[in-house]
Amino acid sequence: MAKLGKRTTAARAAFEGKANLSVEDAVALIKGNSNVKFDETIDIALNLGVDPRHADQMVRGSVTLPNGTGKTVRVAVFARGEKADEATAAGADVVGAEDLMEAVQGGKIDFDRCIATPDMMPIVGRLGKILGPRNLMPNPKIGTVTMDVKAAVEAAKGGEVQFKAEKAGVVHAGVGKVSFSEAQLVENVRAFVDAVMKAKPTGAKGSYMQKIVVSSTMGPGVTLDVDNAAGN
Repeated sequence: MAKLGKRTTAARAAFEGKANLSVEDAVALIKGNSNVKFDETIDIALNLGVDPRHADQMVRGSVTLPNGTGKTVRVAVFARGEKADEATAAGADVVGAEDLMEAVQGGKIDFDRCIATPDMMPIVGRLGKILGPRNLMPNPKIGTVTMDVKAAVEAAKGGEVQFKAEKAGVVHAGVGKVSFSEAQLVENVRAFVDAVMKAKPTGAKGSYMQKIVVSSTMGPGVTLDVDNAAGN
């Protein structure tokens, strides 16, 4: 077995025996034990009592975190004419139509969020096998297929986080940076949990929110008290 480094050993010791914490205590623990040379992301993972293979149990949505994500989001917009100009003015990093489709088909995907006007979907639809697995496919349910491209671009740039349940019923996202204040991180965590709670599908049976784990990029995870995190 490989020998653990001093940082890893110290982190594990600090987290040992600590579980089902309040959001406040978990955030304080994670921030207090972050000692790497970069600004770590605070990640959250929620185990949900759903089977996303069934349409009536899919969990999907978006939430604008009150304090942003701390991450620079690159936005691509499929649009023409006035809507293309609107997207550019709103701060989109890449704007195009067939030319953008060809760039993506050629392997150039230099964006983190993809937005499209409805008339562009026949073009965007050809990219399903490329954008879908990367969770970049525009979808009207989460506001990324819209005529209001200005609002969509501004939301993406302003801290909006999209989420979608994976096969095992897990939803995860980044909800801030270690450099954020404890109050800012607590507010973001609660906003994200609240959004996932509101996205509870009609087909969910039994316990919906089963486990919540919060961690930093390089640190151990700690479980949250589900009722506390969900504001019950």
